Amino acid sequence: MIAPDRAVFAAAQAGEPVALERLLRELQPDIRRYARHQCHRSSAIEDVVQEALIVVYRRVGNVRDAAALAAWVFRVVARLCMLPALGVMRGTEELTDRHEAEYFARRPQDELRIDLVRALESLPEIYREVILLRDMEQLTITEVATRLAVTREAVKSRLHRARALVREYLRPEVA
Repeated sequence: MIAPDRAVFAAAQAGEPVALERLLRELQPDIRRYARHQCHRSSAIEDVVQEALIVVYRRVGNVRDAAALAAWVFRVVARLCMLPALGVMRGTEELTDRHEAEYFARRPQDELRIDLVRALESLPEIYREVILLRDMEQLTITEVATRLAVTREAVKSRLHRARALVREYLRPEVA
């Protein structure tokens, strides 16, 4: 289970590159094991592991102490497994329409990722920033609201609209 050396953890929090690399290397097997348990599609595991390592790299400085690291990492992995954007990138999890599911299942993953990036770039700034903060940076609704100086309700509303716009952008044209 995740139990980093306190000195390595403290150095990683301070941004020390060698400590960060060591921490990520030590966390990777536990993250992979938890992703296997948490994700419903085996094709998503490697994506989730990589995204989780990126989140740890970027945000380990926000973890209050080494003892809280395991719970925090497990929350990150659980959220990534449920992340709607990753569901779309993986192909079919969030899709209910059979035509859409078949369309995305046939598309190469690289194309889907490019389309997702384009969909996010097409969003008005007000929606793009909220979806990136919540779904990509894994901030809580409260943290997003604080960062954007808006209410929690505004964040929820914008997030709902942003996700709907992304789904609409990614929806295949019916011939």
